[in-house]
Amino acid sequence: MVGDEHVTMVPVPPGKRWAATVNSQSVEVLAPSNAVLLDVLRDKVGTLGVKRGCDLGTCGCCTVMIDGVPKLSCLTLAGQVEGANILTVEGLSDGAHLAPIQTCFSTHGGSQCGFCTPGFLVASQALLNNNPEPTRQEIACAIEGNLCRCTGYQQIIDAIEAAAVIHRGEAALPAAASSPHADPHPSGPGEPTMPPGHAR
Repeated sequence: MVGDEHVTMVPVPPGKRWAATVNSQSVEVLAPSNAVLLDVLRDKVGTLGVKRGCDLGTCGCCTVMIDGVPKLSCLTLAGQVEGANILTVEGLSDGAHLAPIQTCFSTHGGSQCGFCTPGFLVASQALLNNNPEPTRQEIACAIEGNLCRCTGYQQIIDAIEAAAVIHRGEAALPAAASSPHADPHPSGPGEPTMPPGHAR
């Protein structure tokens, strides 16, 4: 922006109160009335694990669960799901402990660059919630809307199979690589324990 004047080229729709339950937390934000869920989750709620990929509904990076059903947040208007129960990748873990699907993706090499991983994790968890004993074909069908350019999908299917075994109680969750610990700066830059001189 040059100078003090700013002319909006496209009319901005009015802000509207939007409320839902995101990762078991009640949230209420002011969002444009025509906002897509992806933008509200990332820009207003702060769940940055929801990734923007294609914006066309073809890559699956933005997959979230809405009332238990996996949906593409880039194609969902926030107003359509007001009051819904929304689960993003951040809501899969139990505090500092990874969910079985997250651990299995790690141990089976189901993630390389990692950009597509949040969408795969949410779609995979939705499958396991509804089908504790999926076949490899059922797994492939469940993730067919998610694109990965790195792994070749074999490790992803292996990871989902392994997580299904854990979900059924037929195997224990592998030991954590390190002990979980609290975030040293849980409240962000304003946290009093920040070292002197850090940006605020």
